[in-house]
Amino acid sequence: MIEVFTTGGTIDKVYFDALSEYHVGETTLPDILAENNVHAPHRVTQLMRKDSLELTDADRATICEAVAASDAPHILITHGTDTMVETGKALSGLTDKTIVLTGSLQPARIKNSDAAFNVGFAFAAVQALPPGVYVAMNGQIFDPRVSHKDRAAGRFVND
Repeated sequence: MIEVFTTGGTIDKVYFDALSEYHVGETTLPDILAENNVHAPHRVTQLMRKDSLELTDADRATICEAVAASDAPHILITHGTDTMVETGKALSGLTDKTIVLTGSLQPARIKNSDAAFNVGFAFAAVQALPPGVYVAMNGQIFDPRVSHKDRAAGRFVND
């Protein structure tokens, strides 16, 4: 069983044309998994709908508590990319599970988004990696303790 927790972030953003801005909406994960014919046993729980820049230490504690309470050995978390490594670091004490964080640089609802690829990649990674905490973005696996998002390059890199 793979437990999927969604927290918001760009992957779930919706464009509001009248306002010319994006807001975090309902999670797109069930649609992404169904559209990509994923049949591995999983359950999806939406923990929150926040941009990662708005996540607080209390939110990270909520994420950690949900992961710790889950009976699943494999945890996938969708998360905004700006503070994904901070949440990964907060989860680092949970060493008995394989925990993979992923997100996207463009909303899943946009045609050329990297969301479906990243979710698929992370879904495979969470099943293949040993217990630990990882960031899976754009075809690469990162240790959140020694990586960061390079905003200028639009990708994750090792420190």
